[in-house]
Amino acid sequence: MQVYLPIAETSVNAFTLLGVGGGVGMLSGMFGVGGGFLITPLLFFIGVPPAVAVATGVNQVVASSISGVLAHLKRKTVDLQMGSVLLIGGLVGSLIGIWFFNLMSALGQIDLIVQLSYVIFLGIIGGLMLQESLRALRRANNPAANKRKLHQHTWVHNLPFKMKFRTSGLYISIFPPLLVGMGVGILAAIMGVGGGFILVPAMIYLLGMPTKVVIGTSLFQVTFVAAFTTMMHAVTNQSVDVMLAAFLIIGGVVGAQIGTRVGLKLRAEQLRILLSLLVLAVCGKIAFDLLWTPSEIYSVTVPGRF
Repeated sequence: MQVYLPIAETSVNAFTLLGVGGGVGMLSGMFGVGGGFLITPLLFFIGVPPAVAVATGVNQVVASSISGVLAHLKRKTVDLQMGSVLLIGGLVGSLIGIWFFNLMSALGQIDLIVQLSYVIFLGIIGGLMLQESLRALRRANNPAANKRKLHQHTWVHNLPFKMKFRTSGLYISIFPPLLVGMGVGILAAIMGVGGGFILVPAMIYLLGMPTKVVIGTSLFQVTFVAAFTTMMHAVTNQSVDVMLAAFLIIGGVVGAQIGTRVGLKLRAEQLRILLSLLVLAVCGKIAFDLLWTPSEIYSVTVPGRF
């Protein structure tokens, strides 16, 4: 059954869209990730223009993050003070990212920029994830090698304008959280991702936040930044396809339930290795598409459209 996507200006099989949303939702349930860094490239593969894929893919990040935030708020594992600082940085970064996105769109280079961004970031993240996963697997098999200090004081803790974050038990400068939040906001605008795959490690290893409040605080920031980014894309370049977003969200909700059950049957180390391999595979496919000569070398587009 073909469904016409008015903003993307293309027809796609409805079951394919549900499958993409369901597949990413399943991965979200299995691996505990938002899936934004995978759903956007998958939309590339089925013919959705990168500009529309970026702007619309963020919708599912918002939908999947809201329920998570509410659950963490009930458990009181959200540092609202830290989340607010990260959010301020994220909103500023999102504005910068939207400006750059629109500039590249006007120059007709946004498709190339988005795809190159994914090749670079997925390659780096996938490689680091695989390396860390293999180390974790070795540590699990050798408990004696598992004794290591996760966090120690660094130059970050010597910066001025310090603020006390009571829930996290930290007394640090507000500059690192602002910069981390800004980076996540830029990525959300340009790549259509929530940024949790960068935000969570930064909160643990750079800011030194305790693990129990990291996920909830990350979801708090990601929810509002992703919602703001979606709104800005809709207002400034009209690239949010509501029909596409609806199919992805429906599929994602169902897939997440299945993924959660499947994930319980696998070891954490095995899950991380599988996820890293998947990220590297997606990175390789995008790189191949960029380097391989297309069947139609020339294409005609309306000036000013994506």
